[in-house]
Amino acid sequence: MSLFITFEGGEGCGKSTQARALYRKLKKSGIPAELTHEPGGTMLGKKLRNLLKNKDTGDISPEAELLLFAASRAQLVQEVIQPSLRRGKVVICDRFADSTTVYQGYGRGIEMSTVNTVNQLATFGIKPDLTVLLEMTADKGLSRKNNRHLDRFEIEDIAFHNKIRDGYLKLIAQEPERWLLLDASLLRKQIKHIIWERVSQLLGAQGIRLNG
Repeated sequence: MSLFITFEGGEGCGKSTQARALYRKLKKSGIPAELTHEPGGTMLGKKLRNLLKNKDTGDISPEAELLLFAASRAQLVQEVIQPSLRRGKVVICDRFADSTTVYQGYGRGIEMSTVNTVNQLATFGIKPDLTVLLEMTADKGLSRKNNRHLDRFEIEDIAFHNKIRDGYLKLIAQEPERWLLLDASLLRKQIKHIIWERVSQLLGAQGIRLNG
């Protein structure tokens, strides 16, 4: 058994909260699981995360940003994701390659063919079995953030964040079977329940029966 689940969404959508909730539910159910995040999850990833997220870093060109995210991802795949999948774990990742497609592709305007090539290299061809998108309007998501602690992406103008939202919806239209689209304004426990139902179905297809 192995399963790769990613969580995506714009700023303030609550994806990290739901990723942690799913991880706890799996562990409670006796399912071996690994929770990680991007950028980060490794020693190299943590250092790159600080560079990429810290608004005091200064200007980073879109191309440099793309490659820094790819470096973090490549290390995460080789050090954490691939080994965990080989051991039969459910791997949960808070953001993955789809974030790069929407943020650096649709958001920054880098040619999609370039983004796809870099993503393919950084992921070693690994694709999620399920991607959960917590969707809400950009302005509502940003209103959830603490204005005193905004990062490089959160301080971007609303036009940038609207591109991100539109980008995610385009990705779903291209590959609907992989995505679980959820209204991020629902109650947390409702979202948690819907996600668990979908994950239970995927595990059931591998012969694992769960309660709750």
